[in-house]
Amino acid sequence: MKKFTFVLNGRDVEALEGQSILEAADGAGVYIPRLCYHKDLLPGGHCRVCSVKVNGKVANACTMPAADWMVVDTDTEELNEYRRLIIELLFVEGNHFCPICEKSGDCELQALAYKFGMTAPLWPTLSKNPPVDASHPDVFIDRNRCVLCGRCVRASRERDGKSVFGLEGRGIRTRIALDSLDGLGMTALGRNDAAATICPTGSLVLKRVGFTTPYGARAYDKAPIGSEIEKKEE
Repeated sequence: MKKFTFVLNGRDVEALEGQSILEAADGAGVYIPRLCYHKDLLPGGHCRVCSVKVNGKVANACTMPAADWMVVDTDTEELNEYRRLIIELLFVEGNHFCPICEKSGDCELQALAYKFGMTAPLWPTLSKNPPVDASHPDVFIDRNRCVLCGRCVRASRERDGKSVFGLEGRGIRTRIALDSLDGLGMTALGRNDAAATICPTGSLVLKRVGFTTPYGARAYDKAPIGSEIEKKEE
């Protein structure tokens, strides 16, 4: 594949033709915050947390292909304030009470909140407290913790060859839909499906394994989000 260079945070970095800005940045050891993106799925561009400046204009790093004419900034005060606002809005649109969540310490939304210094939401919650759907023998869905990243939708189609999940509604009324009107238990979702474990929050959770790893020993208890990508300066 053809190689080229572009400017990333003031230095020349190498990229491969066809790579997105986010993929090229990962390869260069530069972590760009993300939430809806997953390396095993096609990019969705839903969350905007990965927004960067490309020649002074805002673009999604997960969907914008890298090119040799680009000057990209990923870590500015303006961008980080924008990301913090997105994270805060996601918190108040649902019920994200981290201390009682099974995903605490492994939750990407929680880890991003820590990264951007969010200590408490600034606005009243908009949560409508929909009921938890525990009708499936192995997985439950709590829409109060859903951030509409679309990972489960893409994983079900791209990885599992199914269409268990979808998105319905518009604006604040958008929600994850199922391919059954009778609950998650009547869908084709399997415990070992990619869609069952790809959720970045505690919205889709496997049953009977929630506290197998204790608090304090989970991924983001040990290291901040993005640590696996960032490289120490030599």
